[in-house]
Order: sequence, then structure tokens, then C-alpha cells
Amino acid sequence: MRETSQRQIIIGDVHGHYEGLMRLMDLIAPASDDQVYFLGDLIDRGPKSSQVIDFVKNNNYPCLLGNHEQMLLSILSGDNISTQAMQAWLYGGGQATIASYKNAHVPKEHLDWLRTLPTYLDLGHVWLTHAGVDPYLPLAQQTAEQFCWIRHEFHSIQQPYFIDKLMIIGHTITFTFPGVSPGQLAQGRGWLDIDTGAYHPRSGWLTALDITNNLIYQVNMFNDCLQTLPLAEGVVMIDPSKIAARRHKQRA
Repeated sequence: MRETSQRQIIIGDVHGHYEGLMRLMDLIAPASDDQVYFLGDLIDRGPKSSQVIDFVKNNNYPCLLGNHEQMLLSILSGDNISTQAMQAWLYGGGQATIASYKNAHVPKEHLDWLRTLPTYLDLGHVWLTHAGVDPYLPLAQQTAEQFCWIRHEFHSIQQPYFIDKLMIIGHTITFTFPGVSPGQLAQGRGWLDIDTGAYHPRSGWLTALDITNNLIYQVNMFNDCLQTLPLAEGVVMIDPSKIAARRHKQRA
């Protein structure tokens, strides 16, 4: 029995795994009064990006702009796209997205819908964006570059960006953080990352977070595993100093 009659549920990066998303939705079993949100990166890498877009779009689920949606729009809408940019997108999963469409043609209705996606959503007690924010800029000066792409500068913040709300993000696979195993969530100072790497062969976990009841729902793309567990049992606290130290080492 559910603890409340209405839930707010956040779903991490799907990356074209339509069947896995359907299994996750069956596990969640959202009621008509539940609110379901997607953090972006619906597309690329997995085999059925077009079906994922159709599902989210046709159900009117709020969805954020991810860096992979931004890349698709830049490539297919731009006039002077370099060969290097095109190859980078195709190599990063775009080829699978194109292959998921009939005649390799992304329809205008999908492109038009993707252009409407916001870069963040403020739900009051929680704040959603795909990647994070620049901790040194006020919100009004942030752009899609920060919301869709930022990593280390945000993950290593010592103080929460918001003092009164938790920021929930995707974009960075959680097991890339120190001490985090595949499938576990990662929590820093004022942020919680739920991208558990649905497409990655080391993980395969697609995650949804019920923020009303602090529950994690997960299905695995590569086997029949599924699970529901309390948030406290599935999250690892991240030491921001370790993120900063690792970044410094990489730059050395």
C-alpha cells in the first residue's frame, strides 16, 4: 500500500531504452494523480529513442532538455555544423537515434517538441535540471551550457546552491563518483544524482525516484532484475574534496 495518494516521481536518463522504460513504468504503476518527470537524455545510445520520445510526449510528461537532445537539435537544425560536431554526436549515440526512425528521418513534430523542453523545473522543495549549475553564477546568468553539460565544478561544491531545496540531476553516471557502485545514487552538497547508467554495460540500471515517499525504483536493461528500496539504502554521500582532487589530478 502506498504511503500517500499522490507521488512525485523523477526518472533519470533513459537513453533510448524503451522496453526498459516500460518495465520501469510497470514497476512504478503511476496513478492518474501521480506526477512523473524526466531529467532529459531520452535519446541516443539505446535502440528505440523515437519510441521513448513518443511515449513521453504523448503522455504529456514534463521533461527537461538534456545534452543529447541539445546535440540533436544543434545537428539537425543548424546551418553550419562542422563534420567534427556531426561525428561526435553520431559516435556519442546519435547513430542509434537516427536508426530508430523510419527512413532515418526525425519528424518535425519531434523536433518541435524537443525545442519546447525547459532547462530546469522548480517544484518548490526540489529543483530539477539535467546536469547542474555553475556554482559561481546567479541563476539568471546560467545557460543551457551549464544546465545540460556541467560536471566537476558543480559536483565539487562545498555548500548547496539552494539553501531551501534539493537539486535532482542526471547526466553523470553515478558509479563514476568515488565509492559509488553501479546502481547506487550519489548525493553531494545540495544535489542528488539519479543517472545510474542505463546504457552502460557496467551497470544497466534505469532509476526512478519517488521523492514523496523517498523510494527508489530500478530495472536493469541487461537482465530481468528489478527492485524497490528506500532512498537511504541506495544512496552514497559524496565528499566534494575528492571530486576536486580528482579533477586537479586529471588536469596535471
